[in-house]
Amino acid sequence: MTEISISARIPEEIFSELEKFMKEESLEKSASIRKLLSDGLQKWKVEKALRSLEDGKLTFLKAAEMAGMTVWDFADIVREKGIVWIKSQKFIQQDLDDALR
Repeated sequence: MTEISISARIPEEIFSELEKFMKEESLEKSASIRKLLSDGLQKWKVEKALRSLEDGKLTFLKAAEMAGMTVWDFADIVREKGIVWIKSQKFIQQDLDDALR
């Protein structure tokens, strides 16, 4: 994997929290920032997929794929959040067709 260097200015309060994270996780600054950024991006992908599913923009299988998760793990999150996603018979049929392929 190719790595790209980035630079950012952050408030002192956030840096203080980063230092606490670094100490608790026994990570260096770069590794800490990579982990937090990766975790934040994964959370964003899941939230985006959940919104798209709830809005009827994606089928369940496509939303799980967007989130980068297995269908079963994604189903657990959908259940936890109480998201109603079955709004159209079209999407149910599409999910079934995709699952049977």
